Amino acid sequence: MEASSAGIRALKVSLFLLLATTVLQAAVVSISGSVALLADTVHNFSDALTAVPLWVAFVLGRRAASRRYTYGLGRAEDLAGLFIVFVVLLSAVVAAWQSIDRMIHPQPLENIGWVIAAGLIGFAGNEVVAVYRIRVGRRIGSAALVADGVHARTDGFTSLAVVIGGLGVLAGFPLADPLVGLAISAAIVVLLWGTVRSVGRRLLDGIEPELVDSLHRAVGETPGVRGVARVQLRWVGHRLQGAVRLETDAASLADAQAIAGHARERARTTLRSLDDLQVEMVTPVMTTAAGHVHEESS
Repeated sequence: MEASSAGIRALKVSLFLLLATTVLQAAVVSISGSVALLADTVHNFSDALTAVPLWVAFVLGRRAASRRYTYGLGRAEDLAGLFIVFVVLLSAVVAAWQSIDRMIHPQPLENIGWVIAAGLIGFAGNEVVAVYRIRVGRRIGSAALVADGVHARTDGFTSLAVVIGGLGVLAGFPLADPLVGLAISAAIVVLLWGTVRSVGRRLLDGIEPELVDSLHRAVGETPGVRGVARVQLRWVGHRLQGAVRLETDAASLADAQAIAGHARERARTTLRSLDDLQVEMVTPVMTTAAGHVHEESS
């Protein structure tokens, strides 16, 4: 609950910061006619909108599990990623279309100084949002929020491209503006591929190998454990669920249960985002599955 609240707060703040940046840039677009700045404005607006589905996903993820959704609704965060992919792709298409149209039907660019200033504003707004999202995302264990922060940081550099386009027009190269608009569109598509891979990996229960190694090491070093036969982890939203199969020479059922409890505690200390860990204990004469011990038949 605390992690979700922090995530929602980060999304609220970044949403309003990006919207304020977008409004300022849109005002300059209206008086300058810069398609490079228009492309950056559309992109920043789409990035602001990506906070909305993540916001909804965080709210849904706080709901308790039910008889129909026995694992809760943490997957809503991963589905929100699909919507983000669509919105970002749409922004790239709109930006490219406007840039190509301006190359076919050139128009004079006015108030170039304001265009350069708006590009710098876009860079500053995205960088502030990036720092905040990444910091909160790492603290609460939300890979989606961290990825969104990295995305915002890269978007800041596309805003600097607007500045380059404005300087090119001042230097006597009027096509610099629509060419920069096309470059921004291409950059959006390149960035989108990384987002698609991240979202797809989550939907397929992909996990960072270093997290698996950390869990393996934590439970394997538990006193009484002589081997780790299996380690499984998956993200459900910004929280982790896992299962391990441990080998032990415990002399009794009570000893096996105690070792399983210690392993679970070590795992949760190592992985702060871990919500649930199913521990299966295997000895020559007994098996403990999900915390319940029963005699194995010979």
